[in-house]
Amino acid sequence: MNGKTEQIEKVLITNGRLVTWGERNELISHGALLLQDGRIVDMGDSAELRAKYPEVKELDARNQLVMPGNICAHTHFYGAFSRGMRIPGPPMKDFPDILNRLWWRLDRALLDVDVEYSALVCLVDAIKHGTTTLIDHHASPNAIDSSLDQIADAVEMAGVRAALCYEVTDRNGPAGAQEGISENVRFLSTLKERDAHLLAGSFGLHASLSISDETLADCVSAAEGLNTGFHIHVAEHEVDEYDSLYKYNRRVVDRLVEAGILGPKSIAAHAIHVDAVEKDLLRETGTWVTHQPRSNMNNAVGAADIEGMMRLGIPVCLGNDGFSNNMWAEWKAAYFLHKLAHRDPRRANGMDIVQMAIYNNAALAEMFWPRLPMGKLEIGAAADLIFVDYHATTPLTAGNLPWHIIFGFESDMVTTTIVAGNVLMADRQLLTLDEEAITARSNELAAEVWERFDELSS
Repeated sequence: MNGKTEQIEKVLITNGRLVTWGERNELISHGALLLQDGRIVDMGDSAELRAKYPEVKELDARNQLVMPGNICAHTHFYGAFSRGMRIPGPPMKDFPDILNRLWWRLDRALLDVDVEYSALVCLVDAIKHGTTTLIDHHASPNAIDSSLDQIADAVEMAGVRAALCYEVTDRNGPAGAQEGISENVRFLSTLKERDAHLLAGSFGLHASLSISDETLADCVSAAEGLNTGFHIHVAEHEVDEYDSLYKYNRRVVDRLVEAGILGPKSIAAHAIHVDAVEKDLLRETGTWVTHQPRSNMNNAVGAADIEGMMRLGIPVCLGNDGFSNNMWAEWKAAYFLHKLAHRDPRRANGMDIVQMAIYNNAALAEMFWPRLPMGKLEIGAAADLIFVDYHATTPLTAGNLPWHIIFGFESDMVTTTIVAGNVLMADRQLLTLDEEAITARSNELAAEVWERFDELSS
């Protein structure tokens, strides 16, 4: 791992077909962008900008699509070592079984070095797939202290943007819950010592079903003065609602609102089994909701009412829940899932997917990086860009682009990834991370994690 971005004070990208994703999306042929100090500082016709800036280093897009990098609203780097893992016993029958037999054993099997390399594996994947900003939710109960630093070091080495948090839970006892609270506070308090262009933070919580009222109150108290919201799983499965009703005589969203957890800086992941009143509370509090269709299908937990929530004015965003960082695969899954779930091909229109994946994801990212317009090509916006080698065999317009992405884009079409003006991948060659070395070491570490996992399973 060399950990070096190609630092460019100024660069002029030319000969691109610019996808602006502005308020009114535009597709601009022969487009050019001038990048400086991590932002887009000029844009226009290639010939005109080449004449205007004759001394600036040029990066030829070779008629590829040049578009904002993808944003992932909810992920779990720590799940990287689960791929291909054997789960002892009969097939897992439901989501609580999946939590108990897979995720709550895997996270306990992680050591510090596993935290670092599981993040690096995901960051390699993100850069290759053109995902430039990720909002991560971490858990490693036997390696809590400084675990967010392990991830932050990997993020800075890779050169992407990431907002990090540690999930607080009572499932590992009171001491574990307090350690989780301390890790969130420590990381949020030390963020100013990090690269603010790349790193941000939130306060992580697992889910209502694994957090007592006392721990919720401790989290709210600990977060005072940190200028942060909370990142928590909400009603991913019915068990979250049943648990809350049985223990606290109220539904999950009602309970979290009363505790002071939800609000305009907080993220509610999934929100599948929320009722009409809970949706209204999510809207009233300005809470962000994230949708993870591939994970929801894999866990057989259901399909969230994304259209109904967006119609209410709830900002629903698109995440991947730790699946590959190919966000276009998440676009496709969202587009198809809701048609099948409702047996209605009119559901989840392509523009609904764009609203989540482009506009709402960008707005969520801007909450973490205020005063930096993201997810669009315009003067002053973040210089987070990708080149996509897509040459349509049918007419391509700004209006039909969503359907080209859903039915035509593939993950290997990303050739160049740029974050904050730094080139992280050029012509499919990673510049900041050594994929071969990371893959070899992660393979060794994952084998050791699997051994510990089996011991915990016995």
